[in-house]
Amino acid sequence: MKSKLVCICVLLIVFNMVFSADAASLQVSAKSAVLICADTGQIIYEHNAQEKLSMASTTKIMTALLAIENLSPQAEISIGNEVLNVDGTSLGLKPGDRIRVYDLLVGLMLSSGNDAANAVAVAVSGSMGAFADLMNRRAVQIGMQGTSFVTPSGLDDENHYSTAYDMALLTREALQNEVFADIVSKYTATIHIGSKKIWLKNHNRLLQSYNGLIGVKTGFTKKSGRCLVTAAERDGVRLIAVTLKAPDDWNDHRALLDYGFSEVKRFSVCEYMPQYYVDVVGGKSNSVACVPAAEMVYSALQPLTELQLQVTTVPFVYAPVQKGDILGKITCFYNGIKISEVPLCATDDVEFNAPVIQEKTNRQHWLQLLSGWFSYG
Repeated sequence: MKSKLVCICVLLIVFNMVFSADAASLQVSAKSAVLICADTGQIIYEHNAQEKLSMASTTKIMTALLAIENLSPQAEISIGNEVLNVDGTSLGLKPGDRIRVYDLLVGLMLSSGNDAANAVAVAVSGSMGAFADLMNRRAVQIGMQGTSFVTPSGLDDENHYSTAYDMALLTREALQNEVFADIVSKYTATIHIGSKKIWLKNHNRLLQSYNGLIGVKTGFTKKSGRCLVTAAERDGVRLIAVTLKAPDDWNDHRALLDYGFSEVKRFSVCEYMPQYYVDVVGGKSNSVACVPAAEMVYSALQPLTELQLQVTTVPFVYAPVQKGDILGKITCFYNGIKISEVPLCATDDVEFNAPVIQEKTNRQHWLQLLSGWFSYG
């Protein structure tokens, strides 16, 4: 495969102000808040977004993501003593219980079971300490520079903290996992712990009251106050909002998301994309054009001034080529964040250029035979 990196610069009036006048007047109760576009990671609104604060049970976003990445959702695990004497909300797990990983994660995210968080930690890493190490390594990979994990549940610890911005980055990463996205979108669910059937209700009331909401997680301790992470999508625009220490978090998120949907638009990458070609061997044409198999779009306050396209194609292709054949892929980045990736497909058919073989006449055939006979020896 051959690869090239193309920078696309769009001539725009320089946009120095991050927020409009409406954003400047936006008031939230939270000590820290942020609103970002899920695809580009662009910050739409922020208020003390880099301040390190306790994030309570929103921690469980990382706990669930690591469970999905390291365990089969359909696997059944046995619960041990890690669920004993756990403070705060509980799923009611007991040592010896057997439960599917998927059901455990539903209990973790909908009912915010701290016992479920401990069970996940032991199932994934063997101990709470080892799981905390894994959480912190994964945080570094995501780019969470102001975060330190100690517990899988989010119970208070002076060394357990994050920032609103970091939690938005974590949520952006987690929502790309289909299993995670499915679980946090549920308002009610039924799970099984052994032979017991349990009905659960999501603590996130906005799932029923805000148009387009798709998750994610609530949190509360006396130290952290009310913490909330939400994601919502309308007309292809997906937003992530985070508030930490917010007395009026439900209304904070309604205001943040309403503002985001009123300001953020969808823009096309393809409008500025050059034409790409792949060499064809043995065809009636020496090359074939290729284009993205689907539209490449992104959400932002305005067209982004610089996008990076990484194009990877096969070095050449043998004829015949059919329209729609996949010849490579194109990936779009903004500030190092992957926005989208789609295949590159041939735009036309290229037929095989068969060599012309002339049939010999009978006279030519006998003359060749006689010539060979007389020249023999």
